[in-house]
Amino acid sequence: MEGLKESKGHASLESGPGGEVILRYPGDYNVVVGGHVDLDERLKAMRVSGVDMQVVSLTTPGVDMETPERGAKLAKVTNDAFGDISDKFPDRFVALATLPMRDPMAAADELERAVKDRGLRGAMVFSNAAGSPIDGEEYMRVYEKAVKLDVPLFVHPTSPLNSVGMADYRLVPIMGFGVDTSLAILRLVFSGVLERLPGLKLVATHTGGVFPYLRGRIDAAYRIYPETRARIPKPPSEYFKRIWLDTVCYDTDVLASSLAFWGPGKMVMGSDYPHQIGDLENCVRRVKGLELDEADENLVLGENAATLLKL
Repeated sequence: MEGLKESKGHASLESGPGGEVILRYPGDYNVVVGGHVDLDERLKAMRVSGVDMQVVSLTTPGVDMETPERGAKLAKVTNDAFGDISDKFPDRFVALATLPMRDPMAAADELERAVKDRGLRGAMVFSNAAGSPIDGEEYMRVYEKAVKLDVPLFVHPTSPLNSVGMADYRLVPIMGFGVDTSLAILRLVFSGVLERLPGLKLVATHTGGVFPYLRGRIDAAYRIYPETRARIPKPPSEYFKRIWLDTVCYDTDVLASSLAFWGPGKMVMGSDYPHQIGDLENCVRRVKGLELDEADENLVLGENAATLLKL
Protein backbone atom coordinates (compact mmCIF):
# COMPACT_ATOMS: atom_id res chain seq x y z
CA MET A 1 0.00 0.00 0.00
CA GLU A 2 2.69 2.49 0.96
CA GLY A 3 4.70 1.60 -2.14
CA LEU A 4 1.71 2.40 -4.33
CA LYS A 5 1.27 5.76 -2.62
CA GLU A 6 4.90 6.76 -3.14
CA SER A 7 4.71 7.05 -6.91
CA LYS A 8 2.50 6.33 -9.86
CA GLY A 9 2.67 2.91 -11.47
CA HIS A 10 0.55 0.25 -13.09
CA ALA A 11 -1.92 0.04 -10.20
CA SER A 12 -3.65 2.88 -8.42
CA LEU A 13 -5.58 3.39 -5.21
CA GLU A 14 -8.90 5.21 -5.11
CA SER A 15 -11.88 5.61 -2.82
CA GLY A 16 -15.17 3.88 -3.57
CA PRO A 17 -18.64 5.38 -3.06
CA GLY A 18 -18.83 3.95 0.44
CA GLY A 19 -15.34 5.06 1.42
CA GLU A 20 -13.81 1.68 0.68
CA VAL A 21 -10.31 1.51 -0.78
CA ILE A 22 -10.19 0.19 -4.34
CA LEU A 23 -7.01 -1.12 -5.93
CA ARG A 24 -7.57 -0.63 -9.63
CA TYR A 25 -5.51 -1.97 -12.51
CA PRO A 26 -6.16 -2.68 -16.21
CA GLY A 27 -8.68 -5.47 -16.56
CA ASP A 28 -10.02 -5.64 -13.01
CA TYR A 29 -9.95 -4.21 -9.50
CA ASN A 30 -9.83 -5.35 -5.89
CA VAL A 31 -11.73 -3.93 -2.95
CA VAL A 32 -9.20 -3.72 -0.14
CA VAL A 33 -10.73 -5.07 3.07
CA GLY A 34 -9.35 -5.56 6.55
CA GLY A 35 -8.06 -9.04 5.89
CA HIS A 36 -5.76 -7.71 3.18
CA VAL A 37 -3.86 -5.47 5.58
CA ASP A 38 -4.87 -6.32 9.17
CA LEU A 39 -3.36 -9.44 10.74
CA ASP A 40 -5.67 -9.29 13.75
CA GLU A 41 -8.68 -9.44 11.44
CA ARG A 42 -7.14 -12.38 9.60
CA LEU A 43 -6.52 -14.24 12.83
CA LYS A 44 -10.11 -13.65 13.95
CA ALA A 45 -11.49 -14.91 10.63
CA MET A 46 -9.26 -17.98 10.82
CA ARG A 47 -10.50 -18.83 14.31
CA VAL A 48 -14.14 -18.51 13.25
CA SER A 49 -13.58 -20.73 10.19
CA GLY A 50 -11.51 -23.41 11.87
CA VAL A 51 -8.31 -22.62 9.95
CA ASP A 52 -5.11 -23.12 11.94
CA MET A 53 -2.56 -21.74 9.48
CA GLN A 54 -2.66 -19.62 6.35
CA VAL A 55 -0.27 -19.20 3.46
CA VAL A 56 -0.05 -15.52 2.56
CA SER A 57 0.87 -14.18 -0.86
CA LEU A 58 0.59 -10.94 -2.81
CA THR A 59 -2.67 -10.60 -4.69
CA THR A 60 -3.27 -9.09 -8.11
CA PRO A 61 -1.97 -7.04 -9.77
CA GLY A 62 1.35 -7.92 -8.18
CA VAL A 63 4.60 -6.37 -9.35
CA ASP A 64 4.93 -7.79 -12.87
CA MET A 65 3.28 -4.87 -14.64
CA GLU A 66 5.61 -2.32 -13.09
CA THR A 67 8.95 -1.47 -14.66
CA PRO A 68 11.53 -4.19 -13.97
CA GLU A 69 13.39 -1.94 -11.54
CA ARG A 70 10.28 -0.88 -9.63
CA GLY A 71 8.96 -4.44 -9.69
CA ALA A 72 12.15 -5.76 -8.13
CA LYS A 73 12.03 -3.10 -5.42
CA LEU A 74 8.38 -3.79 -4.56
CA ALA A 75 8.98 -7.55 -4.56
CA LYS A 76 11.77 -7.17 -2.01
CA VAL A 77 9.64 -4.90 0.18
CA THR A 78 6.77 -7.39 0.02
CA ASN A 79 8.89 -10.44 0.74
CA ASP A 80 10.61 -8.79 3.67
CA ALA A 81 7.21 -7.92 5.13
CA PHE A 82 6.06 -11.52 4.62
CA GLY A 83 9.20 -12.74 6.34
CA ASP A 84 8.45 -10.48 9.31
CA ILE A 85 4.90 -11.85 9.54
CA SER A 86 6.15 -15.44 9.45
CA ASP A 87 8.74 -14.67 12.11
CA LYS A 88 6.17 -13.05 14.39
CA PHE A 89 3.47 -15.72 13.93
CA PRO A 90 5.35 -18.93 13.04
CA ASP A 91 2.41 -21.14 14.01
CA ARG A 92 -0.21 -19.17 12.11
CA PHE A 93 1.34 -17.84 8.90
CA VAL A 94 3.81 -18.91 6.26
CA ALA A 95 4.35 -17.02 3.03
CA LEU A 96 5.05 -17.37 -0.66
CA ALA A 97 7.38 -14.89 -2.31
CA THR A 98 6.28 -12.51 -5.00
CA LEU A 99 8.69 -12.36 -7.93
CA PRO A 100 9.53 -9.60 -10.44
CA MET A 101 9.00 -11.84 -13.46
CA ARG A 102 9.60 -9.07 -16.01
CA ASP A 103 13.27 -9.60 -15.13
CA PRO A 104 13.64 -13.40 -14.88
CA MET A 105 17.20 -13.21 -13.56
CA ALA A 106 16.12 -10.83 -10.80
CA ALA A 107 13.11 -13.09 -10.13
CA ALA A 108 15.33 -16.14 -9.68
CA ASP A 109 17.67 -14.21 -7.40
CA GLU A 110 14.77 -12.86 -5.35
CA LEU A 111 13.30 -16.35 -4.99
CA GLU A 112 16.57 -17.58 -3.55
CA ARG A 113 16.91 -14.59 -1.22
CA ALA A 114 13.33 -14.85 -0.01
CA VAL A 115 13.63 -18.56 0.72
CA LYS A 116 17.11 -18.62 2.20
CA ASP A 117 17.20 -15.28 4.01
CA ARG A 118 13.55 -14.64 4.92
CA GLY A 119 12.21 -18.16 5.36
CA LEU A 120 9.53 -18.00 2.67
CA ARG A 121 8.31 -21.40 1.49
CA GLY A 122 8.10 -20.93 -2.28
CA ALA A 123 6.61 -18.35 -4.59
CA MET A 124 3.44 -17.33 -6.35
CA VAL A 125 3.74 -16.71 -10.08
CA PHE A 126 0.98 -15.14 -12.10
CA SER A 127 -0.60 -16.86 -15.09
CA ASN A 128 1.15 -14.38 -17.36
CA ALA A 129 3.97 -11.94 -16.80
CA ALA A 130 2.94 -8.48 -18.00
CA GLY A 131 1.17 -10.06 -20.96
CA SER A 132 3.84 -12.69 -21.74
CA PRO A 133 3.16 -16.43 -21.44
CA ILE A 134 5.20 -17.87 -18.59
CA ASP A 135 6.53 -20.90 -20.50
CA GLY A 136 9.12 -18.82 -22.39
CA GLU A 137 12.71 -19.97 -22.28
CA GLU A 138 13.68 -16.85 -20.34
CA TYR A 139 11.65 -18.08 -17.36
CA MET A 140 13.43 -21.42 -17.13
CA ARG A 141 15.97 -19.92 -14.74
CA VAL A 142 13.12 -19.24 -12.28
CA TYR A 143 11.82 -22.81 -12.54
CA GLU A 144 15.30 -24.25 -12.29
CA LYS A 145 15.88 -22.20 -9.15
CA ALA A 146 12.62 -23.49 -7.64
CA VAL A 147 13.73 -27.07 -8.33
CA LYS A 148 17.16 -26.43 -6.83
CA LEU A 149 15.59 -24.92 -3.71
CA ASP A 150 12.91 -27.67 -3.68
CA VAL A 151 10.06 -25.20 -3.19
CA PRO A 152 6.64 -25.02 -4.86
CA LEU A 153 5.35 -22.39 -7.28
CA PHE A 154 1.72 -21.41 -6.93
CA VAL A 155 0.16 -20.39 -10.27
CA HIS A 156 -2.44 -17.67 -9.72
CA PRO A 157 -4.36 -15.70 -12.36
CA THR A 158 -3.99 -12.07 -13.24
CA SER A 159 -5.47 -9.93 -16.01
CA PRO A 160 -5.95 -12.46 -18.83
CA LEU A 161 -3.85 -12.46 -21.96
CA ASN A 162 -7.10 -12.15 -23.86
CA SER A 163 -10.10 -10.54 -22.18
CA VAL A 164 -12.12 -9.66 -25.28
CA GLY A 165 -15.79 -9.79 -24.37
CA MET A 166 -15.08 -9.81 -20.61
CA ALA A 167 -15.42 -6.12 -19.82
CA ASP A 168 -18.98 -6.49 -18.54
CA TYR A 169 -20.51 -8.36 -15.61
CA ARG A 170 -17.12 -8.86 -13.85
CA LEU A 171 -16.40 -11.67 -16.33
CA VAL A 172 -12.65 -11.24 -15.87
CA PRO A 173 -12.60 -12.70 -12.34
CA ILE A 174 -15.58 -14.97 -12.99
CA MET A 175 -14.25 -16.66 -16.13
CA GLY A 176 -11.13 -14.92 -17.38
CA PHE A 177 -9.03 -15.83 -14.37
CA GLY A 178 -9.80 -19.53 -14.69
CA VAL A 179 -9.12 -19.49 -18.42
CA ASP A 180 -5.79 -17.72 -17.97
CA THR A 181 -4.67 -20.12 -15.24
CA SER A 182 -5.50 -23.04 -17.51
CA LEU A 183 -3.74 -21.45 -20.46
CA ALA A 184 -0.60 -21.09 -18.35
CA ILE A 185 -0.76 -24.71 -17.18
CA LEU A 186 -1.32 -26.05 -20.70
CA ARG A 187 1.56 -24.02 -22.07
CA LEU A 188 3.85 -25.23 -19.30
CA VAL A 189 2.87 -28.80 -20.17
CA PHE A 190 2.93 -28.64 -23.99
CA SER A 191 6.13 -26.58 -24.09
CA GLY A 192 7.93 -29.32 -22.22
CA VAL A 193 8.77 -27.40 -19.04
CA LEU A 194 7.46 -30.20 -16.85
CA GLU A 195 9.19 -32.79 -19.05
CA ARG A 196 12.51 -30.96 -18.68
CA LEU A 197 12.07 -30.37 -14.94
CA PRO A 198 10.40 -33.40 -13.38
CA GLY A 199 11.17 -32.00 -9.93
CA LEU A 200 9.19 -28.79 -10.50
CA LYS A 201 6.33 -28.49 -8.00
CA LEU A 202 3.37 -26.54 -9.36
CA VAL A 203 0.14 -25.76 -7.56
CA ALA A 204 -2.78 -24.50 -9.68
CA THR A 205 -5.26 -22.26 -7.92
CA HIS A 206 -9.06 -22.29 -8.20
CA THR A 207 -8.94 -26.08 -8.59
CA GLY A 208 -7.03 -25.60 -11.82
CA GLY A 209 -9.37 -23.09 -13.44
CA VAL A 210 -10.94 -24.93 -16.38
CA PHE A 211 -8.29 -27.35 -17.62
CA PRO A 212 -9.30 -30.22 -15.28
CA TYR A 213 -12.70 -30.36 -16.99
CA LEU A 214 -11.12 -30.42 -20.45
CA ARG A 215 -8.62 -33.19 -19.69
CA GLY A 216 -10.39 -35.76 -21.86
CA ARG A 217 -10.48 -33.39 -24.81
CA ILE A 218 -6.86 -32.40 -24.22
CA ASP A 219 -5.67 -36.02 -24.27
CA ALA A 220 -7.78 -36.69 -27.37
CA ALA A 221 -6.13 -33.72 -29.09
CA TYR A 222 -2.71 -35.11 -28.15
CA ARG A 223 -3.50 -38.30 -30.07
CA ILE A 224 -4.77 -36.40 -33.12
CA TYR A 225 -2.73 -33.20 -33.51
CA PRO A 226 0.99 -33.61 -34.17
CA GLU A 227 1.68 -30.10 -32.87
CA THR A 228 0.76 -31.22 -29.38
CA ARG A 229 3.43 -33.93 -29.43
CA ALA A 230 6.31 -31.71 -30.52
CA ARG A 231 7.87 -31.37 -27.06
CA ILE A 232 6.31 -34.00 -24.83
CA PRO A 233 6.49 -37.78 -25.19
CA LYS A 234 3.53 -38.57 -22.91
CA PRO A 235 -0.15 -37.57 -22.89
CA PRO A 236 -0.85 -34.29 -21.10
CA SER A 237 -2.81 -36.06 -18.38
CA GLU A 238 0.41 -37.72 -17.24
CA TYR A 239 1.83 -34.27 -16.51
CA PHE A 240 -1.43 -33.04 -15.00
CA LYS A 241 -1.15 -35.70 -12.32
CA ARG A 242 2.09 -34.09 -11.13
CA ILE A 243 0.38 -30.76 -10.46
CA TRP A 244 -1.33 -30.00 -7.16
CA LEU A 245 -4.74 -28.31 -7.14
CA ASP A 246 -6.23 -26.20 -4.40
CA THR A 247 -9.85 -26.67 -3.34
CA VAL A 248 -11.19 -23.20 -4.24
CA CYS A 249 -14.01 -24.09 -6.62
CA TYR A 250 -17.05 -23.21 -4.46
CA ASP A 251 -18.82 -26.44 -5.39
CA THR A 252 -18.56 -29.84 -3.73
CA ASP A 253 -19.47 -31.78 -6.89
CA VAL A 254 -16.74 -30.05 -8.89
CA LEU A 255 -14.29 -30.69 -6.08
CA ALA A 256 -15.24 -34.37 -5.99
CA SER A 257 -14.66 -34.71 -9.75
CA SER A 258 -11.14 -33.32 -9.49
CA LEU A 259 -10.44 -35.44 -6.43
CA ALA A 260 -11.45 -38.57 -8.35
CA PHE A 261 -8.75 -37.87 -10.97
CA TRP A 262 -5.96 -36.34 -8.88
CA GLY A 263 -6.51 -38.28 -5.67
CA PRO A 264 -6.36 -36.90 -2.12
CA GLY A 265 -2.55 -36.71 -2.21
CA LYS A 266 -2.56 -33.93 -4.80
CA MET A 267 -5.06 -31.47 -3.37
CA VAL A 268 -4.47 -28.67 -0.87
CA MET A 269 -7.07 -26.62 0.92
CA GLY A 270 -7.58 -23.08 -0.30
CA SER A 271 -9.95 -20.24 0.52
CA ASP A 272 -9.24 -17.21 -1.75
CA TYR A 273 -9.39 -15.14 1.43
CA PRO A 274 -9.89 -12.18 1.77
CA HIS A 275 -11.28 -11.43 -1.69
CA GLN A 276 -14.95 -10.63 -2.11
CA ILE A 277 -15.43 -13.98 -3.82
CA GLY A 278 -13.41 -15.81 -1.16
CA ASP A 279 -14.66 -18.96 0.55
CA LEU A 280 -12.94 -19.00 3.93
CA GLU A 281 -16.16 -19.65 5.83
CA ASN A 282 -16.84 -22.80 3.77
CA CYS A 283 -13.38 -24.12 2.92
CA VAL A 284 -13.09 -26.62 5.77
CA ARG A 285 -16.76 -27.60 5.61
CA ARG A 286 -16.55 -28.24 1.87
CA VAL A 287 -13.66 -30.67 2.24
CA LYS A 288 -15.40 -32.43 5.10
CA GLY A 289 -18.50 -32.69 2.91
CA LEU A 290 -16.60 -35.03 0.58
CA GLU A 291 -16.90 -37.70 3.29
CA LEU A 292 -13.38 -39.01 2.78
CA ASP A 293 -11.86 -41.41 5.22
CA GLU A 294 -9.96 -39.73 8.01
CA ALA A 295 -6.49 -40.24 6.54
CA ASP A 296 -7.44 -38.81 3.13
CA GLU A 297 -9.36 -35.92 4.67
CA ASN A 298 -6.32 -34.99 6.75
CA LEU A 299 -4.18 -34.96 3.60
CA VAL A 300 -6.42 -32.41 1.92
CA LEU A 301 -7.07 -30.32 5.04
CA GLY A 302 -3.42 -29.79 5.79
CA GLU A 303 -0.93 -32.61 5.49
CA ASN A 304 -0.31 -32.15 1.75
CA ALA A 305 0.35 -28.45 2.23
CA ALA A 306 2.57 -29.13 5.21
CA THR A 307 4.64 -31.50 3.10
CA LEU A 308 4.90 -29.10 0.17
CA LEU A 309 5.84 -26.20 2.44
CA LYS A 310 8.12 -28.27 4.69
CA LEU A 311 6.27 -27.38 7.87
